[in-house]
Amino acid sequence: MLALPIVGVSAADFTLRSAELSPEQTLSRTVGTADARVRATMSGSPINQNPDGTTSAPVGGYKNFDPSQAREVPPVPVQSLFPAGAEFLKDSSGFGKVRTTHGLLDTQLRELDTHSPLVTGLITLNRGRLPEGPGEVIATQAFLDNSGLFVGSSVTPRGATSAYRIVGAHEVPSALGRNELIAPPGTLLAPLAKALQAAGAHGVGADDEYLVKVGGAGVTWDAVKAANANGMVVVSRAVVLDPPADSEVPLYKDEPKERFDRDGGSVVEMAILATVVGLAMLEICLLAGPAFAVGARRSRRQLGLVGANGGDRRHIRSIVLSGGLVIGAVAAVTGTVVGILLTVVLRPVLEEKLGERFGDFDLRPLELAAIAALAVLTGLLAAIVPAVTASRQTVLASLTGRRGIRRANRVLPVVGLIAVAVGAAIALYGTTSQMGSPVVAGGSAIAELGIVALTPVLVGLFGRLGRWLPLSPRLALRDAVRNRGRTAPAVAAVLAAVAGTVAVATYQHSNDVQMRQEYRADLPHGTGLLEANENSTHREVPALREALAKHLPLTQRADVDRLVVGNPSCESFSTEPGCGRAEIITPQEQRCPLYEHPDGMNAFPEAQRKELRADWRCQDKPYGTQHPVLVADEKVLGILAVTDPGSVAALKGGQAVAFDKRQVKDGKLVVRSITDPEAADLKRDKHEELPGEDKVFQVHLAPETTKSWGVELIVPPAAAKAAGLATAPLGSYFSLDGQATSQQRQKMAGEIDRMGVEASMRIEAGYQGDNSIVMLALAVFAGLVTVGAAGIATGLAQADAEADLKTLAAVGAAPRVRRTLSGFQCGVVSLMGVVLGSAAGILPAVGLRLMEQREAQAFYRETVEQGYTSASEALPTVVISVPWETLGGLIVLVPLGAALLAALVTRSSGALARRAAA
Repeated sequence: MLALPIVGVSAADFTLRSAELSPEQTLSRTVGTADARVRATMSGSPINQNPDGTTSAPVGGYKNFDPSQAREVPPVPVQSLFPAGAEFLKDSSGFGKVRTTHGLLDTQLRELDTHSPLVTGLITLNRGRLPEGPGEVIATQAFLDNSGLFVGSSVTPRGATSAYRIVGAHEVPSALGRNELIAPPGTLLAPLAKALQAAGAHGVGADDEYLVKVGGAGVTWDAVKAANANGMVVVSRAVVLDPPADSEVPLYKDEPKERFDRDGGSVVEMAILATVVGLAMLEICLLAGPAFAVGARRSRRQLGLVGANGGDRRHIRSIVLSGGLVIGAVAAVTGTVVGILLTVVLRPVLEEKLGERFGDFDLRPLELAAIAALAVLTGLLAAIVPAVTASRQTVLASLTGRRGIRRANRVLPVVGLIAVAVGAAIALYGTTSQMGSPVVAGGSAIAELGIVALTPVLVGLFGRLGRWLPLSPRLALRDAVRNRGRTAPAVAAVLAAVAGTVAVATYQHSNDVQMRQEYRADLPHGTGLLEANENSTHREVPALREALAKHLPLTQRADVDRLVVGNPSCESFSTEPGCGRAEIITPQEQRCPLYEHPDGMNAFPEAQRKELRADWRCQDKPYGTQHPVLVADEKVLGILAVTDPGSVAALKGGQAVAFDKRQVKDGKLVVRSITDPEAADLKRDKHEELPGEDKVFQVHLAPETTKSWGVELIVPPAAAKAAGLATAPLGSYFSLDGQATSQQRQKMAGEIDRMGVEASMRIEAGYQGDNSIVMLALAVFAGLVTVGAAGIATGLAQADAEADLKTLAAVGAAPRVRRTLSGFQCGVVSLMGVVLGSAAGILPAVGLRLMEQREAQAFYRETVEQGYTSASEALPTVVISVPWETLGGLIVLVPLGAALLAALVTRSSGALARRAAA
């Protein structure tokens, strides 16, 4: 019992310390044996970075950054930033889909000279060999596992004109789960991009980074800042190992260093961790205390002999406490050794779970000693009460087996009552305090300790129920009440375990209920949308529609297209040559002023922002979709549950239907055909009118109460053709006859895989919570702890009541009485602990939920005052809901299971023996 927590904590400490990489190990996985890794930022404008290169920002901060100017800055060759004679190694990577035995797999495609000594440490070759020339690649083990391929297989990226042979398996030590293919420079990305462009598909966007070797002192901080001035981020070995002072880092002059720190919540985490550790120690003490009491009770004759031979109470206490120290020390050594061995043996599994290779095994003797000392301290604390109890027994009582009579402590219940009141007050104060969760957790812990102190009194109150019970349960209950010294710790242990379980379960259930209430459907219930995720697959959409009708029980299907400007294979917001897009243009006077000012919302005073936020032009729509403009007939309205007769008649008559009144003026709506999206983006950044050709549609405006599910405009095919706008297949909206079964969904997914098309199908089925597994796990955990604690209490009760059980057997009691009594003793302890724990666990959950409500309401008021949120929106509240099913299972099933288990493992008869002399 004492060793198990030590096994877990020592294994966790050893694992986490071994997983922490030293700066040298981190650099080896980032820059290999080079002096630096250099990459260009997207903007190309001057930046400032922190010393390790993990964070960067434009000079002056983002508040003064003008992206429209940044795009006009031409890139600077990396080679020009370093002295002559420097060695450069290009590391290019992009993402694409690769055909596998299962379908298509998102994979990182990389070009790197793996034979260069600079890459040592970046990758590890597990088997096979490195690629030598065109047509050869190496793959990560994760890719091989996910793709069903192996070393020696041929693999083809989608769109490639030729296959590549996998000649080796490698891993990336810092990203074991990465799907990656590496080919020699110039043999993968460029040919693939050329083939995709020839097919009219979107090309592969490659990101280029460079490993740089300059020799000497390496890349200094001054060289890093010079590269920053040209828009380059540098990870320098010399700078990481010997970072400059904060005063020499320009980034920290633009923004405080604390903004870039990643451990801002460490104080809160440590407070919560300390609370959890404290409660864990309490739980162990409560569970181990009765176990020590059992040992002391079984050894009372030996302890009586010590007293008979001149030993006083100090000696008795020392003997029992020494037993606790010895057991704690054995548990500490055993637990620590087993924890270390587990980490060593399970290292591959742990590395796979964490997703990265360990550095070197890192044993921290002081930390492990502190963890071991925790076991010794816990053993000592758990033995205190049994030691005091044993020392108070007279020599005669110890030798004859009499238990004696001891008056109940009257001070402890008062202290417990005060602790409950103070803890509850602190927890409720935490809901209004800035400290938040640590205060709530601390107050809840104090209140729980108070209930633990009240347990003997509460156990006595339970005893009044015995008059209405049959013989066996009445004996069990009265025995538990008469022997509160052994019953109370076991009940308290069950209480502590159940309280934690109920707290987490109540919080999880409340959160789940609130998410269910706040859930916003994407489509009407029972309808779905099948669409191509990549515009380049528009030619396969008709086949997708046929597969949909074949594999799902459709009642209606509405095929929808999208508007096309330029190459139909271009992605929606691509700026590549030949690409374009069609956008709805809102009339100038109907645009929200908050979004039109060059300086944004901050250009308006708070009062004006607040006023404008309530303006109808600034009301945000609750829904959004990737394709707000559809080309379709009236069938789509039926699937989207748009029942407005005017909208149905208009679309059926060849007139477009609009759903946002801000976009409509005098019954007309403008769609602008943009053929130069890059120029349009520059204009948008400057809040200027977008260049393009306008197409004006006469539209029917649907009523404001109509829910359009993110669709802003539906254009009939004839109207789009008359306006001179091209279209391309997008997908289909559909409604189902009942629900799609798992088998039907799998068949459809398999068909999509077989076709090699990147498409998605979603069916609106309402909120789907995943809380049941969490609740089940919590209930099982509480049940195990409850059975363990109750079992200990039952064992102690049997040790105490052995003489009574023999007397029952001697006077002719049926053999089953012993088994039944044992079962009810275990069940009584379990029931009392579960009931009290259920009541105690509600407090922290309520406190945490009220704290979340306070934070949400404070944020809401701040955004309303600053004009970022409309005052018409409802004040946020949180739901507090008790998981009655979980509580019912704990209160009924757990005690019942504990009672049955105790009855099954108890012998129905015992050997008769002479009673101890009176």
